Amino acid sequence: MSLSSYLVTPAELAEALQKNPSSKIATSPRTVPLCATWFLPNDPEKRTGIQCFREKRIPSARFFDLDKVIDKRSPYPHMLPSAIDFAKAMSALGIRRDDTVVVYDSHELGIFSAPRVGWTLKAFGHNSVHVLNNFKLWVEEGRPTESGEFWDVDTCSYPIPEFDASKLVEFEELVEIAKDHNKEGSEGIQILDARSQGRWSGKDPEPRPGLSSGHIPGSISMPMNELLDPVQKTLKSGEELRKIFESKGIDPNKQIITSCGTGVTAAIIDAALSEAGYGDEAQRRLYDGSWTEWAQRVRPSDNLIDKNEAQS
Repeated sequence: MSLSSYLVTPAELAEALQKNPSSKIATSPRTVPLCATWFLPNDPEKRTGIQCFREKRIPSARFFDLDKVIDKRSPYPHMLPSAIDFAKAMSALGIRRDDTVVVYDSHELGIFSAPRVGWTLKAFGHNSVHVLNNFKLWVEEGRPTESGEFWDVDTCSYPIPEFDASKLVEFEELVEIAKDHNKEGSEGIQILDARSQGRWSGKDPEPRPGLSSGHIPGSISMPMNELLDPVQKTLKSGEELRKIFESKGIDPNKQIITSCGTGVTAAIIDAALSEAGYGDEAQRRLYDGSWTEWAQRVRPSDNLIDKNEAQS
């Protein structure tokens, strides 16, 4: 069964799993649920993704560890792994190149880190990838779950992919974009920041100790929670999302860069733009290092940490 849109409902996933179950002996493309649960380092309950995966998951799901499938040489968290390391991770999960992967979050948080893993798979050329909207609804609707230690998967040989570098913006280029902000002749590239308004404005601290809060000059505050249903924590409808983007003055015909704390929730904005049909996906890039890299690398003399509350 093919899933038509990037976001899928619990009912659509349940039907796909029933028609195309994940099995050790199946040779045809399968539908594979992929848990991407992740929590901020200052989570008050000190929860971890793997702990939640063991407590409650979709049957036959695998676990993608956002803290491990990364560039381990980078001083910044969650930087993308190399193509070789990505292929190794997919092979260890027993995911084949032609499988349909549906990424999902914890039932506690709703939509949070799954869009980042979905975005990562797309950036590495995995053609059939979707995000469940969401596991919280799956649980509330009484759909099947399992718990306990995860059963062993049959590993496979996932081919080393080619990374699509056009989906990323690097620190050095973003510095030039920020310096050009409001200058005559600048391209007017839009930077959308998924962190909370308090962190964006500099009023509230960052979850990582010693990191200054504030924002990239010219960036627009787009807190991820504004894009989610306040009760179900699903992404809002395309129509609702479109109104939000319009209200923030986002021009769908211009380039958009998404950012956040460490490059995780920036992908929520990207998924929301897709759901709203707002702008061209080829015109969107994600800042992988996000605020954690920016606040540590910019020089004080450049004045590139803005604490002005007014939207640019």
